[in-house]
This record gives sequence, structure tokens and C-alpha cells, in this order.
Amino acid sequence: MGFISSLAQMFKSEPVEVVGKTLEYKGYSIEVKPRPVNGQFGVGARITKVIDSELKEHMFIRADSLPSKEVCEEVTLNKARMTLDQMGDRIFG
Repeated sequence: MGFISSLAQMFKSEPVEVVGKTLEYKGYSIEVKPRPVNGQFGVGARITKVIDSELKEHMFIRADSLPSKEVCEEVTLNKARMTLDQMGDRIFG
């Protein structure tokens, strides 16, 4: 392996899942999942709820990118709660 190849390998980035916090809200579970976006953190979460003994899931993804994980977590929770207030169980489908 040449010098350039070695250098390129050192800086090659693998996708990393950033795990955030989980919040229970009005019977829903919001698992914050900020994702790396060009050196920032993208708004995203996994929203789940058990309905009629079946676990329902919705991947909540928005276009917003924020500079810190902490800010991204708070924005994600606010947006997810607002969406659940507006849509309720319709989010699943």
C-alpha cells in the first residue's frame, strides 16, 4: 500500500449511528437518533407505540441539521412531540 492509499484509508469515514436519549410521551416512545450530516447532526427519531398488542414504528426524519448533538436532541424531541400532538396514531399509517 502506497503513502497516498494509506493516508486515504486513515481518513475514510464509516457511517456512525449516534444514539440519543429516549422519552415516553403520551403513550409513545421517542428514541432520538441524530445522524451525521456533513459534520453536523440531523434530526431523526424512532417513534413506537403498542396498539392492539402490535408494536407500531415510525422513522421520524427531518431535513434540519444542527451543530451539536445536544441541540439536535432537544429540537428532535420538540418536533416529534408537536407531530404526535397533531397526528396521533395516524403517524403509523
